[in-house]
Amino acid sequence: MLVVLAGYYRKRRSALEIRQLRYFVGAVENGSLGRAARELNLTTATLSQQISRLESELFVRLLQRTSTGVVPTAAGLAFFRRSQLALRNIDEAVRSAQKARLSGFVSIGLAPTTASVIGLPLIMAMRERYPDVRVRLVELLSGNLTAMLNTRQLDLAILFNDDVADKWAIIPLLKESLYIMAAPGFKGFPKSEKVRLADVGNLPLAMPSRLHGLRNVLTSAAGREPLSLNVAIELDSLPVLMGVVSMGLMATIQPAAALRHAKGENLMVSEISDSWFVRHNLLVSLSDEELSP
Repeated sequence: MLVVLAGYYRKRRSALEIRQLRYFVGAVENGSLGRAARELNLTTATLSQQISRLESELFVRLLQRTSTGVVPTAAGLAFFRRSQLALRNIDEAVRSAQKARLSGFVSIGLAPTTASVIGLPLIMAMRERYPDVRVRLVELLSGNLTAMLNTRQLDLAILFNDDVADKWAIIPLLKESLYIMAAPGFKGFPKSEKVRLADVGNLPLAMPSRLHGLRNVLTSAAGREPLSLNVAIELDSLPVLMGVVSMGLMATIQPAAALRHAKGENLMVSEISDSWFVRHNLLVSLSDEELSP
């Protein structure tokens, strides 16, 4: 009989769950099942049921129900103190495991316009949150970033629209508006704040080559209309491209972030209002099995 009872007790004791400890501690700390239930995102009935189940598994009453709430019994107070300690140890164990897991090396690729906006904030955030992770930040045209992902030289990158491959993990981040930009007084530049792509088709444009995702977006959009665009010069250096625009030699179509590379006078800018003419920013990574250790 004693062996049977001991086995039954061990079985009952093993049924305890971490969430039950959290529920009980929450009830004691709040002094009310209703307030604890709201804090724990439960219904009062569910919390009461969980506490009753815990008491049944321990074969002891833990809480005394009163007209104003709940108070722990002597057994409940002892269990409360031990539960607090157990939960602190569990939370610390989780933090230690996460900290140990979030170490190693990660290589991140950003296009120039993206890097100009989030490069430094990303580095600062990584150092603050994951100090044990070594970061390699690569700034290249999106086409080059795609090639580096394919050859496993990058773990993740922010790419645009059709630059991605089916074998990658993809998380959409945002849709980026695009603008026509030129130096003040540029001949033929539209006067309105918003224009359609068809309205700027005749302007001589300085654009990146087809290695860049932005150029692919523009090419796809031109084919949609259909529309003939006047790409007069290809420049795969954003600072040089924006320098050409600032000198009044060419116009360009870029996201707003490109203005950070403009030199000299403020540029004239009009948003291209076609709803389908946007650049989709996508966080692209290798599969979990192939990420850098």
